[in-house]
Amino acid sequence: MNVVERYLYPRVESQRIISLILWPISVMMIIQRSLILGVNGHRTDDFTPVYNAAFNFLNRLPVYNENYSTVDPHYLYPPSGTMLMAPLAVLNPEYSRWLFIAASVVVLILCAYLLTRMFGYSYDSWVFPALLLFFFSTETVAHTLIFTNFNGFVLLGMLAFMMLMMRRHDLWAGVAIGLTLAVKPVLAPLLLLVLLNRQWKILVTAIGVPLVLNVLAWPLSKDPMDFVHRTVPYLGESRDYYNSSITGNAAYFGVDSWLAWLLRIAFVVMAVFSLWFLYRYYRRSDELLWLATSSGVLLGTTFLVGSLGQGYYSMLLFPLLMTVFQTGSTMRNWPAWLGVYGCMTFDVFDSKKWEPFGRYLEYNKVPLGWSLLMISVFCVLLFRYLDLREADASGGSVDGGSSDGGSVHDGPVPAA
Repeated sequence: MNVVERYLYPRVESQRIISLILWPISVMMIIQRSLILGVNGHRTDDFTPVYNAAFNFLNRLPVYNENYSTVDPHYLYPPSGTMLMAPLAVLNPEYSRWLFIAASVVVLILCAYLLTRMFGYSYDSWVFPALLLFFFSTETVAHTLIFTNFNGFVLLGMLAFMMLMMRRHDLWAGVAIGLTLAVKPVLAPLLLLVLLNRQWKILVTAIGVPLVLNVLAWPLSKDPMDFVHRTVPYLGESRDYYNSSITGNAAYFGVDSWLAWLLRIAFVVMAVFSLWFLYRYYRRSDELLWLATSSGVLLGTTFLVGSLGQGYYSMLLFPLLMTVFQTGSTMRNWPAWLGVYGCMTFDVFDSKKWEPFGRYLEYNKVPLGWSLLMISVFCVLLFRYLDLREADASGGSVDGGSSDGGSVHDGPVPAA
């Protein structure tokens, strides 16, 4: 290349080009979602009940005295969560909400960075801005900022828990998940993975942190027993609004209870098989793939079969989605990503021309998305199981490795 060509046709690596495209778009999307949509807010306001509870806690007023018969957002955190949220009430409500939005944005950016590093990519690769673009284009992140809730911090605790668990910093891993459990117990199913991996020390702090925080908060609360007598029973109910679980969806559309139970049992059975297969064939050969996929199966199934599943919980499935970059991932098929579109899209399907159909799609896109994603993971693993059985029957040697001890990198690596 001569001098003229070097200046007229400068060479730039393709990854550098991708980063140059993604960074400005990602930054502007973050600004729009936080400074515009977040500050604008919405009629659904998750922050005000939290602020009021924090204010009442600091001023020794009743916290758990809400009317749960209304469809307004309710305060549902235990006394430990109230104590952790109490500093919010030091500022006036508007400034406190803005500060919470800003903190959530920082936390979500940190989550994208941790997810990038967890899967072996550097901060200056195209993966980091791509993740930021994906994060802030989803309904789950957008509504976390617009409604102003705690979900971003739960995702941070989850990623910290997974990274520390894989590095065998067990007590600190327990602290990470324990702090989230002290506020909301959405990550509690992940403790099953701790038991399966025999990292018993994690349970000491995972259970101990929320327990100690509740012991400290209990005498400081005006009405802690009302949380037990009023809030806990409400948490066990399947409400028919803002609820994308199977029972919530069935209650809203008038589906018979027997069909709802049949669907719940079917998804539990699929989850049990998926978790068994992942444990049997992936735990020792690829711990990251096992942990990220199993966590997605556990949480996605919980969202569907539990009493309450809200669309913005979908951000806790980000580690499962990130496995698409790994050999052996269950996310390398189009039905799985159609499911991702359903449970994470920010698109609105309300239609003036086809109002009933548009309303049905709008109210069902999240449960249908979760369902298709869980079914896709199950089918991928089921087909691999059948292939392994066929190979074994034809005389091949099939062994997933012993489940006892050993390095997590020992044993065969299953085919993609």
